[in-house]
Amino acid sequence: MNSLMKRKSRGDAWFDIINYVLLTLIMLLVLYPLYFVLVASISDPNYIYSGEVWLFPKGFTLDGYERIFKDSSIWIGYGNSILYATVGTLIGVAVTVFAAYPLARKDLAGKSVIMWFLLVTMFFSGGLIPTYLLIKDLHMLNSMWALVIPGAGGVFNVIIVRTFFQSSIPDEMWEAASIDGCSNTRFFWSIVLPLSKSILAVMVLYHVVGFWNGFFDALIYLNDGNKYPLQLVLRNILVQNQVSSGMMIDVESYAAKMRVTELIKYGVIMVSSLPLLILYPFLQKYFVKGVMIGSIKG
Repeated sequence: MNSLMKRKSRGDAWFDIINYVLLTLIMLLVLYPLYFVLVASISDPNYIYSGEVWLFPKGFTLDGYERIFKDSSIWIGYGNSILYATVGTLIGVAVTVFAAYPLARKDLAGKSVIMWFLLVTMFFSGGLIPTYLLIKDLHMLNSMWALVIPGAGGVFNVIIVRTFFQSSIPDEMWEAASIDGCSNTRFFWSIVLPLSKSILAVMVLYHVVGFWNGFFDALIYLNDGNKYPLQLVLRNILVQNQVSSGMMIDVESYAAKMRVTELIKYGVIMVSSLPLLILYPFLQKYFVKGVMIGSIKG
């Protein structure tokens, strides 16, 4: 290692130093907003208003988290979000893979026409009202399926997975397997899927993040509060604690309400982001390989 370092020229050393400095600055720019939200969620809002909170919490308090978790609807929202994310991810990944694999095969008749139809849907959609009427006619209003089914097959994801299959599963492998008597189904389950763990992990991450953060579909299609996902529950908690000019009683009440709202705002961000922050490190090692191969090659 030392001999390798000695062989570096002065220009290479400066290049490495500049790279480390730039990457460190970019890392700080990305991480600091999240860190500030964490610190602000446990700090006295008066110190936040005065600009004294930027690195360490001041006036430590957990009042915001106590108010958030005291609301029983948040646990219902957590359960619903986990259910929607789990079912939606299973269906979404299955639909994506089953659509992408045939499109990656050269022997699929009409492949170009199918891809053309899929690409059209990326640029043109039916719009909100026709989509709502379709969901209504399918009797999926106020049910989990209104959130899970419409977003199951994303064309962008299909293209990424198809490109991954084309780059990683050569036709010679299928030809060799077919000579040995392997069927299409056996080849897909025994060879293709085990070699595609990285892109499957990426698709799982994409779908989990999408379902976990989604709240607009729930706002449109769900009427029962017991079926609301976490994001919609948190939004309602935040809205209920907002201060409007018409409800001002006196200055002290207004200031107290604003203080609670500020605490809840930062706490809500942390509560909704925590599960994804825990999940991402486990899938990160697959992320670069799966996305790079799926999006660049081919």
